[in-house]
Amino acid sequence: MVTAEGERDAIWMEAALAEAGRAAGRGEVPVGALLVDAGGRPIAADGNRTLELCDPTAHAEIVVLRRAAAEIGNHRLPGTTLYVTLEPCVMCVGAMIQARIDRLVYGAPDPKAGAVGSLFQLAQDPRLNHRFAVRGGVLAQGCGGLLRDFFRAKRAGP
Repeated sequence: MVTAEGERDAIWMEAALAEAGRAAGRGEVPVGALLVDAGGRPIAADGNRTLELCDPTAHAEIVVLRRAAAEIGNHRLPGTTLYVTLEPCVMCVGAMIQARIDRLVYGAPDPKAGAVGSLFQLAQDPRLNHRFAVRGGVLAQGCGGLLRDFFRAKRAGP
């Protein structure tokens, strides 16, 4: 049985996947993110921009958190849900903790760098000053497939 929340999560993850596709079109690793406020309105969306900005911190999650904070005029983003196509890394989860998001929904797990389940469980670590809910595996097959196809094409060359 699919819940209303599950249906909303799938819809927003589709939007994050579209951002990931745009990132791939720019030659970036295809990860997309979208931040939604407590009322269900999108605040910011984007994909990875590390190559374009020559910035190792320009992961999709960081770009979106920065844009959202600028949009609302506050570095704290309580009541928000962040949708991202790949399980976030330690850096990105740290930014989510600092931003005080309420919830994270991600697509594909990241067994090499995932920081909310695969390698670490930072979102629920009681030693940290903020915790948030996590739901993983939303549209995981599509999210993971986009990444696999991207890297397969990279390995194959021009």
